[in-house]
Amino acid sequence: MSFAEPAPRTLRQDLNAGVVDGTCHSIMVGIGETYLAAFTLALGLGEVAAGLITTLPLLAGALLQMAAPWGVKQLGSPRRWVVLCASLQALCFVPLMLMAISDRLPAWFVFPLAAAYWAAGLSTSAAWNTWMGSLIPAAMRAKVFASRTRLAQLGLLGGFVLGGVALQYAAQHSYALRMFALLFLTAGLCRFISVVSLWYQSDVAPHVSTQREVPISEWVGRLRSSPDGRLLAYLLAVQCSVHISGAYFTPYMLQHLGFSYAEYMVIIAAAVAGKALAVPMLGRVAHKWGARQLLFYGGVGIIPLSSLWLVSSAFPFLVAIQLFGAVAWAAYELSMALLFLEAIREDERTSVLTTFNFAWSLATVVGSLIGAGVLLWGDKSPAAYLTIFGLSAVARVAALVLLRRVPEFNRALEQLPSPQLVEAARAVEQEVVPAEQMPAVAGESIAA
Repeated sequence: MSFAEPAPRTLRQDLNAGVVDGTCHSIMVGIGETYLAAFTLALGLGEVAAGLITTLPLLAGALLQMAAPWGVKQLGSPRRWVVLCASLQALCFVPLMLMAISDRLPAWFVFPLAAAYWAAGLSTSAAWNTWMGSLIPAAMRAKVFASRTRLAQLGLLGGFVLGGVALQYAAQHSYALRMFALLFLTAGLCRFISVVSLWYQSDVAPHVSTQREVPISEWVGRLRSSPDGRLLAYLLAVQCSVHISGAYFTPYMLQHLGFSYAEYMVIIAAAVAGKALAVPMLGRVAHKWGARQLLFYGGVGIIPLSSLWLVSSAFPFLVAIQLFGAVAWAAYELSMALLFLEAIREDERTSVLTTFNFAWSLATVVGSLIGAGVLLWGDKSPAAYLTIFGLSAVARVAALVLLRRVPEFNRALEQLPSPQLVEAARAVEQEVVPAEQMPAVAGESIAA
């Protein structure tokens, strides 16, 4: 970065800058990242490519995150590494914008650009968590992260709605592709504002980890034998089964159902809003019955979601599915965050979850490739789409076998007042893969 070193900051100034960073990043995701699949369709690359654009590039990010400790050491601070990676992520929107307004870059180039985008974004995760863990006092983290997450959700929803309205207007006047250039410009500017906010937060010394590193061989062995490994094995099985269909809802809606950008926006926005509204209620359920029981409710609730798309393609029916699916997925994700606290030893959590992040990305890609194979075999017909929707539901039923192996863990979290429990879960979501770093795959953990 070419910025001069900022003057010393107070904690309040650091927290305010963090809010600006998180909100602007979420607007970028809503107005830019979320529309990558739709942009791929507009470029004429086809439905399978539009699905894979949201999954294959994740492997690059999952691999690069392993290099974060080395990068922090070379640059001398986690802040410098985060700012560098975030700046590179913002720059990825420049060639995307050029693709939308000219023919100078081939359409297939969107894949390496998406890979660079997610590699830069996901590689900030570990360093950002180390940085924030040192910067924000432990007693304040749950409240700070919960407030940050709520504002981030509003930014995500606002960016997504604004993008949908703009694309709908542009499509009606026959310049949708050029409107993507404006969306990507806005997304890039928002990320640069985020970069400035990151730079003007206080720095910390490079973190020397005292946590135990869990070797890959031991991590794999735990999937079969240990309680925490059984939990991770179930989560990975669900991730794979969901992405058999999850990556392909966008092309199905835009290509086969002929939804307008406005209808597509309403479908996804309903799910985002539904999840935000459901979390406080589900926090009380987890408080009373435990995170393991909430995982069961969520795991069963997500099973029929993709198969319900076989029942009807009527717009009101699909909106209703979104609302029901939002509650099921919110239960699943909240319980997952809480169980990470309960099941994984604190001195091993960073190592275990770093490897899990890579396995999570790999499971995403494997599932999406299975779906791509079925679509290509079925000549991308409506029947092929309905096949992967049904196959995904069957795979989720099969994953219940692994859910039965997940035991009850320490239920000490249930002693927390319910609002604090929800805040703690949101803090863990930031610790594992910050919400601001997670890719927004339209339809994945929502419509799927």
